This record gives sequence, C-alpha cells and structure tokens, in this order.
Amino acid sequence: MNVFRAGDVVERREVLQGATWMTSPVTVVHDDGDLLAVRLDPGSAFTFPAHSFGVHPWARHSEWSGPIVLQIHRAGDLYSVWKFFEPNGAFRHWYVNFEVPVKRGPGHFDTDDYGLDLVIDPDGQRRWKDVSDLHHQRTEGRISPQTVLDVLAAAAHVEALLDRDEHWWSAWDDWSPTMGGSTA
Repeated sequence: MNVFRAGDVVERREVLQGATWMTSPVTVVHDDGDLLAVRLDPGSAFTFPAHSFGVHPWARHSEWSGPIVLQIHRAGDLYSVWKFFEPNGAFRHWYVNFEVPVKRGPGHFDTDDYGLDLVIDPDGQRRWKDVSDLHHQRTEGRISPQTVLDVLAAAAHVEALLDRDEHWWSAWDDWSPTMGGSTA
C-alpha cells in the first residue's frame, strides 16, 4: 500500500470507468494507511485528460477557485468528509462528498464523485445538495443502479451517525489551515 508522508504533494484523480477524467494536486496533511487527509488550496490546477465519456462537468474551470478545503478519506467509505474554510481561515462548514472509495497508487489516489453531497453548518443544521445527480449519473451510464442503492445506504448511515451526534471526523474539529499538520 502507498502511504504518503505529511507535506507530500500528490495527485487526486477522478477516475471514471477505468480512465482518468480529472486531476488536481493536493497536499497530504495526514496518512496512516486507513485515514488520508489532504488539503486542496485555491489556485490548485485542474487537468482534464481526454475521456471516452466526454467532457468533465468541471472542465470550464482551470483551477480550484474556492476556499481552502481539508478532505478526509477513510478506507472503504463511499464518501469523504471535507472541511471548508473562509478565505481568512475561519471554519465555514463540513461537507460530506459521496464518492468512490479511495484507491492509492504511487504519487496519487483515485476516486470519482457520485454527485450527492451533504452540507453540515457549524450549528449542526444539514442540507442535501445535488440529490438529482444520482439519477442523472445512472441514466447517463456513469453509475449502475446498484451503486445508486449503495450510495443511498451510505447516505442513510451518515445521517444516522449525525442524528446520534457521532462523527468519526470529530478529531479534525479543531484543525485549521494555519496548523499545517495532522491532529495526531
């Protein structure tokens, strides 16, 4: 298994149907083989290799123009948890991004976005985002009907965790971009 060192810059690749569809550099904050935390910074370049499926939905963007984002991936999960920050470094919100479980390679890791997202505000309020994307991805042939069911089951699991005020990513509650390192 490829375990990355804190401070390494690695490629986050979106891989659809076996071919890379989008890449962006991220900086490793923590990696213990099970939990991988990376930082996406404003200005991180996007690349979009030619793909048999067509143009990536983000292809009109040449770089990440949003705020600093900490992305926390746990082995085997159908989602990652992102921590968004304001430009001044203040916490904005948590974001559960439903995606293909991470597969590691030398200098990179692969995933792909299923479209469904859950935004969790600092006060705990939640709102689902891009719910219809699951249907569109299925009808376009990007994901199978079984994948839709698996993602919905993962979404129900995350919602049940939050209803019980349990979130495995709580160790990252105090992490900020100024810290630089992991919580460990």
